[in-house]
Amino acid sequence: MSPTTLPAPPEQGHVTFLGAGPGDPGLLTLRAVEALANADVLVAEHDVLDVVRTHARQGVSEVHTDADTTASSTPGMGTPQLTVVDGASTTAGVPANRDAAHLVMEAARGGKRVVRAVSGDPGLDAYATEEMLACASAGVPFEVVPGVAAAVGVPAYAGVSLRDAQGTDVRFVDARTASDRCWTEVGASDGTVVVSTTLDSVAAAAGELVSAGRKPDTPLTVTVAGTTTRQRTWTATLGTIAQTLKQAKVLPSPEGGRPVIAVVGERSAAAQRDRLAWFESKPLFGWKVLVPRTKEQAASLSDQLRSYGAVPHEVPTIAVEPPRTPQQMERAVKGLVTGRYEWIAFTSVNAVKAVREKFEEYGLDARAFAGIKVAAVGEQTANALIAFGVKPDLVPSGEQSAAGLLEDWPPYDPVFDPIDRVFLPRADIATETLVAGLIELGWEVDDVTAYRTVRASPPPAETREAIKGGGFDAVLFTSSSTVRNLVGIAGKPHNVTVIACIGPATAKTAEEHGLRVDVMAPEPSVHKLAEALADFGARRRLAALEAGDPVTRPSERRPGARRRRSTT
Repeated sequence: MSPTTLPAPPEQGHVTFLGAGPGDPGLLTLRAVEALANADVLVAEHDVLDVVRTHARQGVSEVHTDADTTASSTPGMGTPQLTVVDGASTTAGVPANRDAAHLVMEAARGGKRVVRAVSGDPGLDAYATEEMLACASAGVPFEVVPGVAAAVGVPAYAGVSLRDAQGTDVRFVDARTASDRCWTEVGASDGTVVVSTTLDSVAAAAGELVSAGRKPDTPLTVTVAGTTTRQRTWTATLGTIAQTLKQAKVLPSPEGGRPVIAVVGERSAAAQRDRLAWFESKPLFGWKVLVPRTKEQAASLSDQLRSYGAVPHEVPTIAVEPPRTPQQMERAVKGLVTGRYEWIAFTSVNAVKAVREKFEEYGLDARAFAGIKVAAVGEQTANALIAFGVKPDLVPSGEQSAAGLLEDWPPYDPVFDPIDRVFLPRADIATETLVAGLIELGWEVDDVTAYRTVRASPPPAETREAIKGGGFDAVLFTSSSTVRNLVGIAGKPHNVTVIACIGPATAKTAEEHGLRVDVMAPEPSVHKLAEALADFGARRRLAALEAGDPVTRPSERRPGARRRRSTT
């Protein structure tokens, strides 16, 4: 009689309760990023998913919780409903209409690595606490990754210090659940009070503090959408906040109001906010900037714009297609392997991609570059080569352009250079400057069309309407073709939109299309162009402050307002 084989026990999963912070993805901790990269299932409210999903591995199951829009849906009140974000969520083996605690536990019981992400810090979230207790009762292992609490992070981004050198007492109150006793205690204190509430209820919270003993002239700051580029802060007193919000035309919300953080106190540094408001005083804070390039091309440029407080929006104006006659490219790639070339020069990320795809077609890899010197026209192209496994031998030390590459390119020397030929894979748009310069240096050049650039498809209707209707604050034109193509596929930018051009030729093309150029880069570099736009924004902000006017974005100007021409 054969022995009975017992089934193996199911693999036990694990749950990570993760604090996503108050809204800025940059506030995620290193441990949070690590946990997200290893997650099988990601559970979060929809807004939180937008913060954390960038760091989740490809194919992760996503489920977001849709809480009711009533008052009972505020954190710690009621049970969220679950909605499947993508089809992969069903791999968790849990129906989407189950509550979060059941979803988390059953996914973990199925051997899944679950991340339960919450806004702010898990220790301050009643949902998360209940789910931790449920995991503990069921024997499901879990860990907690703290996050930046909104009550601390938002004031820091608003330029409001919570303590002074005298060690001000700080009290934290959630107005949505605070008892009469709580209001009485904080009202009797003369320390700083940080109140979590909603925009519609902030005036009522101020009234509670006055009723509890705080003076009506006590300073108050109210911040909505804290740590994001939608952040806005009002400064008032407990007695005037209702009127301040009314004058700012902050209307009641049918959803019960957006969450806000209010800081109350004589020593809460509200008077110093003008000097401490580092986030909202960024030169392009909240500006929606149109970048007419693909995400791959615009990556570092968009990161730079974000560092200035802008919200970049990439719109491709060209599409890349294979050459109509691929034979020339095929011969050149074979020539790389057979030793026909001394150098290969890449003038764009697309050129790297075209050669890499041809390599893969022939079963080749980066080893085929052995013995060949490699040049890249700039940092982005060099990074694309490094990702391919090739470290370029030559990158311009100065200007990142064909001219900058020529300045550093060595002349042909028959003693030291056994081969006099350069392979130049390029777009179907000619690169006469580089070809002519290399020939002048004594090199023979195989100028090969590696890909074609064609006009991209039009962007979505919403984007086209924003371009023509003044929904963008600025647009960056990095070449004459981006001007022609953007106007061709989406229409001409509205006259309130700030037009920034990379150089005189691009500016001339923009003016030929009826656009008034406001900013021009001092050098033909996309990063110098972004710097120039930031300088323009800083000067514009300073002029408004000196005139005693509110700081607004270009898209917030009155209809028909004329723009002054200002170039750099």
